[in-house]
Amino acid sequence: MQTVSDFVLDRLGQWGVQRIYGYPGDGINGLIGAFGRNAALEFVQARHEEGAAFMACAHAKFTGQVGVCLATSGPGAIHLLNGLYDAKMDHQPVVAIVGQQARSALGGDYQQEVDLANLFKDVAHDFVHMVTSPLQARHMIDRAMRIAMERRSVTCLIFPNDVQDLEAVPEPPREHGTVHTGIGVTSHATVPPQTALANAADILNRGERVAMLVGAGALAAGNEVRAVAERLGAGVAKALLGKAVLPDALPYVTGAIGLLGTQPSWEMMNECDTLLMVGTSFPYAEFLPREGQARCVQIDLDGRQLSLRYPAEVGLVGDARLTLEALLPMLQPKGAGEWRGHIEKRVRRWRETVQARARVAANPVNPQLPFLELSDRLPPDCIVTCDSGSAANWYARDVQLREGMMGSVSGGLASMGCGVPYAVAAKLAHPGRPVIALVGDGAMQMLGINELITIAHRWQEWADPTLVVLVLNNGDLNLVTWEQRVMGGDPRFGDSQWLPEFSYADYGRLLGLEGIRVTAPEQVGPAWDQALAAGRPAVLEVVTDPEMPPLPPHVSLKQARAYMAALRKETGGAGAAALRATLKQWWAG
Repeated sequence: MQTVSDFVLDRLGQWGVQRIYGYPGDGINGLIGAFGRNAALEFVQARHEEGAAFMACAHAKFTGQVGVCLATSGPGAIHLLNGLYDAKMDHQPVVAIVGQQARSALGGDYQQEVDLANLFKDVAHDFVHMVTSPLQARHMIDRAMRIAMERRSVTCLIFPNDVQDLEAVPEPPREHGTVHTGIGVTSHATVPPQTALANAADILNRGERVAMLVGAGALAAGNEVRAVAERLGAGVAKALLGKAVLPDALPYVTGAIGLLGTQPSWEMMNECDTLLMVGTSFPYAEFLPREGQARCVQIDLDGRQLSLRYPAEVGLVGDARLTLEALLPMLQPKGAGEWRGHIEKRVRRWRETVQARARVAANPVNPQLPFLELSDRLPPDCIVTCDSGSAANWYARDVQLREGMMGSVSGGLASMGCGVPYAVAAKLAHPGRPVIALVGDGAMQMLGINELITIAHRWQEWADPTLVVLVLNNGDLNLVTWEQRVMGGDPRFGDSQWLPEFSYADYGRLLGLEGIRVTAPEQVGPAWDQALAAGRPAVLEVVTDPEMPPLPPHVSLKQARAYMAALRKETGGAGAAALRATLKQWWAG
C-alpha cells in the first residue's frame, strides 16, 4: 500500500526536489518512515529545526529551486519560524512541511497541539493549509510548490500524523468537490511593453549623473547590468544580497551601500541626478538620494516592490535580465565622461583606504585583516556565506567577489545563526565547489558550533572537501556594542555583551576537522593557505580586537555626540581603547 507520506515524497520528487532539510519527531513518523522507502529523495538531518529552515532558504538562494524543510508538531514546527522568516524577507521559495496531532485529538488541548495554521499565517501567508484527507494531498503539494515559486515566498503544509499513514489517492475521482492539479511548466510575460521601456529610456538618456543600485533580483543579469552601466557611464552600488551581481574589481563598482557600505556609494547617491534600481528592496532611505534630487527608474519582478524605497517615475515589472536586454538598444551611449571618471577616482581612493584600515595595528588582530587576506585567496567558483553582525561589515567592504562566485547573507531579517547552516546547504547543493563561511563568535555559539557536527558527519561525501568556517573570536556581541554606543549613547553593558570563552579551533579538531587558531596579524595569510589546502573542512579561529569600529560611510553629528558620551562612561580602559582604534581608522582613511 502506498501511504499519503509515500505519495507526498514521490510528488515532491516529481517537482524536482532532491533533498529535504529537517529533524525527526513522532509528529512526522509517517513521513520519516516513507524516506526509508524512497531512494530518490535525501533527508538531511540538521542539528536544530531552525538550522534546517536556514538550509532550505540557502538551498533556494544557491540553486534557484524551491527549498523544502520538515519538522514535527509543536516545538519542532515552532523552531522553523526564524529560518522561514529569513526566506520570506529575502523573497526565497521555501515549502515547510510540519506534523500535527491526530485529527481525533485536535481541539482537545492535546500534548504538542499548537494552532499551526495561525502560527504560520504570517510567515506563510500566501498558502498555509492542513491536509485532512488523502484526497487533498496531490493538490496541496502542487499548490504549495507552485505558489512558493510564483510568489517567491514561504508556503506551509500541516499533516496530522494519522493522515500520514492513510492509503494514498494519487488521482482524485472525477466528481463534484474534487481538485485536479498538475506540475506543468508555467510561461511568463517577463518583459514590459515597448512604451514603458521607451519612457524609462528617455529618463535614463536625459540623466547626466546616473547611478545604479542592484540587488538579489539582478543576480542572473550581471552581463546586462554591466552593459547598461557602461552605456550610461553609470556607477553601480550593490545591496548586500546583490554583492555577486558584478565583480567587485570593476572600476565603476562602488560596492556596498548603507550602514555597512562604502564612501563612494554614499557620495554617488548624494550627487546623482538619475537612479536606476534593479531587483532590490534595499530598506534604508537615508542612504538613497534625497527625494526630488534624482529621477528614478525601477525594475522588479514583483510590482509590489516598486516605489517602495524611493519614488520611481517609471516602474518596470519584469525579469531583470530580459528587461535590461530589451532596454539596452534604446539607451544612448554616454561614454566614460566626467561623472564616470569622478566615480572611478573615488573607488580607487576607497580601495586604498580599505587596505590601510585593514592593516592598522590592533589587539591582537584587526578583524578586517582576515577578510582582506581572504579576498586575494578566494578559490575560483567559490560560494561565500556570511552571518549577521560586524562580520557582515567586513564581508561587504573587504571581500572582493569575482566572476562566477556566489555569496549570501540573511538580508531582510538580518538574523544571527545563518552563516554555517547556509554553508552546509551550499555544499550539499554544490559538492564540487569550495565554500567559505564568515561568522562571528556570537553566531557561532548560537547555532554554528552545532552544525559543525553536520559538516564533520558529511564532508567525506563531497567531491571537493573545501569548507572553511572563519570565526572572529573577540568575546563580544560586537555590532550590538557599537549600536549601543552610537545610537543610544550607552557604554558597553558587559552582562549582555561579553561571551563565554570557547576554543573554536580545538572543537573543530575534536570533530576531526582542521582547527587553526590565529593570535597575531602575521599568521593570518598563512592560516588561510593552510585552511584552504587542508583536504578537509577547517575551522579558522582568529582572535580579534573588539574595539576596532565598523565605521559607517557617514556619521551624523548626533551619532558622534552619542558615541563620545558612551565612551566617557566606559570602564576599565575600554572607552579609551575604542577611541584610539576609531581615530586610527579615520587617519587610515
